[in-house]
Amino acid sequence: MIWDQLTSQEIDSLDRSIPVILPVAAIEQHGAHLPLATDRMIVEYFCQQLHEDIPDKVLILPSMGVGCSEHHLDFTGSLTLQHDTFLRQAEDMLGSVAHHGFKNLLIYNSHGGNLGISQVIVEHFGNRHPQCRIVLATWWKIASEALFELNETGEGGVGHAGEFETSLMMLIAPELVHHDKIEGKKNQQSFEWADGDLLRGPKASLYRSMKNMTPSGVYGDVRMVSAEKGQKITDIAVGALKKIVLDLYQNP
Repeated sequence: MIWDQLTSQEIDSLDRSIPVILPVAAIEQHGAHLPLATDRMIVEYFCQQLHEDIPDKVLILPSMGVGCSEHHLDFTGSLTLQHDTFLRQAEDMLGSVAHHGFKNLLIYNSHGGNLGISQVIVEHFGNRHPQCRIVLATWWKIASEALFELNETGEGGVGHAGEFETSLMMLIAPELVHHDKIEGKKNQQSFEWADGDLLRGPKASLYRSMKNMTPSGVYGDVRMVSAEKGQKITDIAVGALKKIVLDLYQNP
């Protein structure tokens, strides 16, 4: 079910154990070949697929489209929230849901820059609302083992605007993918312990702006992409999300 497409009375009649998902994303550059809304479109597409699969067992909130993207501001068009703004907005939305009696809350994330503050939200909100269960799920993290099988470009290939995100956008909105501007691997290497991608996180955290990491805005490899791969990624990601939602719903 889609939260803002229901009436107040319809929501009032629902089982309060139904998990409520808050999608969080980003509006930021994704190289020359993908739109600024890539992260938002991906997370909303996954949520829509889940809604179509189990419509009576999930509630999906309006997404927080703009996230924490200060490290992308060297690229024109990128938008950002400060961490405290992001925290307040997310906690205000989730607090409203908790006020209405819903007990299973899930932050569903599609942007690496939201990871740190989202974990803070889980701990802070969870402490203040002991009657609720709150979960943070980032789409590539909860499905990483199965996604490894689809990775053809190797280490560093599935980073920002790389193999996976490009394949997903070829599926979701092919008309927005600029095929003539797709380039190969453009990663700017630093230290072995600081480099990674969506599936292989770095061993330690070193702050770098995205411009420093990759002058093109692409941190990944865009040579092995297809809409068919995008569908496989979707099936895996939505399946992993569905498992979490059903676990919460079936174990009140």
